[in-house]
Amino acid sequence: MLAALENLDLVVALRSSVWAYPIVSGLHIVGIGLLFGSIATVDLHLLGLMRKLDREAVRRSLVPVAIAGFCLAAVTGALLFAPAAREYLASPFFRLKLVLLLVAGGNAILLRLLDGRNVRRAAGAICGLASLTLWVAIIFAGRMLAFG
Repeated sequence: MLAALENLDLVVALRSSVWAYPIVSGLHIVGIGLLFGSIATVDLHLLGLMRKLDREAVRRSLVPVAIAGFCLAAVTGALLFAPAAREYLASPFFRLKLVLLLVAGGNAILLRLLDGRNVRRAAGAICGLASLTLWVAIIFAGRMLAFG
């Protein structure tokens, strides 16, 4: 199945183009930047390090940016994965990245479920710290795919 993915016309064109793969890679980095930059601000706010920022304004303005960044990173990440799917799937860093992404998603869902409820500030801070830690680890695992 992975070999079939690697041989799709779009994937072959992506792999053989001088410009396509680097452009997709650059867009992946832009997506990560949008995602991590906005999530880091939200998480630091949850940790109480940005108390001057209005909680609702932070949520209303940065969460959509984080979602857009995630979508861009996910689509471009899939395109970066496809040309060497078997190689990436064999990598422990890729598998670690996938697990960390699932855990980060679970953390985001938990935070969303806690939002608006009478929850102690400590619970939000724990979710924020977990999120920061997870996203740094995800970025590190992704870099290890390229350089490890």
